[in-house]
Amino acid sequence: MTVGIIGAGAMGSGMVQVAATAGHEVRLYDISRDALNKALEGITQSISKFVTKGAMTPEEAKAIEGRIYLCEKLETLGDCGLIVEAVIEDIEVKKKLFSTLEALVRDDAILATNTSSLSVTSIASSLSKPERFIGIHFFNPPVLMKLVEVIPALQTAPHITSACCEIISAWGKEVVLARDTPGFIVNKVARPYYSEAIRILEEGIAEKEDIDAAMTAEGFRMGPFALMDFIGHDVNYRVTESVWKGYYYDPKYRPSFTQLRLLEAGWFGRKSGKGFYTYPMEAIASAATRSSGSIFLRIFSMLVNEAADTVGTGICTAEDVEKAVKLGLNYPEGLLTWGQKQGYGSLVKQLDDLYDTYHEERYRVCRYLRQLDKN
Repeated sequence: MTVGIIGAGAMGSGMVQVAATAGHEVRLYDISRDALNKALEGITQSISKFVTKGAMTPEEAKAIEGRIYLCEKLETLGDCGLIVEAVIEDIEVKKKLFSTLEALVRDDAILATNTSSLSVTSIASSLSKPERFIGIHFFNPPVLMKLVEVIPALQTAPHITSACCEIISAWGKEVVLARDTPGFIVNKVARPYYSEAIRILEEGIAEKEDIDAAMTAEGFRMGPFALMDFIGHDVNYRVTESVWKGYYYDPKYRPSFTQLRLLEAGWFGRKSGKGFYTYPMEAIASAATRSSGSIFLRIFSMLVNEAADTVGTGICTAEDVEKAVKLGLNYPEGLLTWGQKQGYGSLVKQLDDLYDTYHEERYRVCRYLRQLDKN
């Protein structure tokens, strides 16, 4: 099967490498020849690193590169069996693209979006055959990240979902199935890690260095402020805003003015040289303090509650939320398992205490977490 990828940015080029490595002929389309050339150069460099590390032979690398074709005409994707777009996160742009593309491709071609938070069902509505449309969400960088979220639209035919899961699994990825809801699994569950950390900072309870230290001391690979800088505030803030709007402005997802101001200043984090921290960053002289345990418990309780809510509202299974946070967020273990070890009762009490203090809905304990505590 020939695979088509639309969009020669970091996500698109990464997906090209993944599919070509799995043995597919891959056609990469972009309106910009410069973007296509840059993507191919990046793919070639990435493949050469695998050769240097001994992960593949020079002959295998050459074969992979030989399966990649650059295209400047959308019609070139006409005989592809699977086409995935990775263009700008603008729903109208995506709808227009697929409306045009549908008239050019095979009747049995699967059409997919790599959106990280937009409605897959809404994009599918632009097609005359929406039953062949689906969400296939890779994580950055696609070559290294094992997780892929597969999101059927309301209109998606069951056999399309099954076929996509089989294809992506054959590419060496771990698949989780998510209902078409804002943020899907990973981008929904992760929101409290950032938002609650910012609230603790804004209230003057602790400095960013201490909050980061409190979380890494308990097993998180990066603290929330260092991680937001790493992701980029231009990306992280907009995902938070998208999830907030998607959930009808639920206050537990509300973005922060603190992060918005960084975005407005162009202080995106590592990529711009300045965010919460200034880069290159010197070693942070911060250690666990007496308040570290309470900082961790507050943020961690919010995370476990969000994971439980994701299962309790039928977005995914408990197995898939555990897999998603380990592979998509690099957490040391699944949040439900970790929460059980911490003690569900202590987490429920923490959230109830926060609700009593703030009287804000963001701290409400979801029904499923209370059930886990009772069991």
